[in-house]
Amino acid sequence: MFLLLFFVLLIQFLTYWIFEPFASFLEYLLEIRLLPIIALIGLIFLFSTKNVEQN
Repeated sequence: MFLLLFFVLLIQFLTYWIFEPFASFLEYLLEIRLLPIIALIGLIFLFSTKNVEQN
């Protein structure tokens, strides 16, 4: 049980250590005020594609 707990904690630590700088950079780059613009662009792109099932 303790071995499993050790491996889980190790994986969590390594994941945080690897992805935290990338997440921090994205948080700085895409500030929260840009989120509505990004979501609007994503929705426009999602609904502007042609229907694949048209014959």
